[in-house]
Amino acid sequence: MQQGWLSNWLVKHEVVHRSLGFHHRGIETLQIKAEDWDSIAVILYVYGYNYLRSQCAYNVAPGGSLASVLCST
Repeated sequence: MQQGWLSNWLVKHEVVHRSLGFHHRGIETLQIKAEDWDSIAVILYVYGYNYLRSQCAYNVAPGGSLASVLCST
């Protein structure tokens, strides 16, 4: 899978993540562990990236519907 410039930048700075490809607008989608989110957000902000969008999904009940939450900062 092709990685975008942000994923390449994160690799260069040894930030653990997984590239999930690009959505229909060409924006790279990344998978980051929940426990790493705060530190990654701070690292990106320090380097000048001041807009983040987070989308999380979870099962409403075991084996149940999948709920999705989208947050922008």
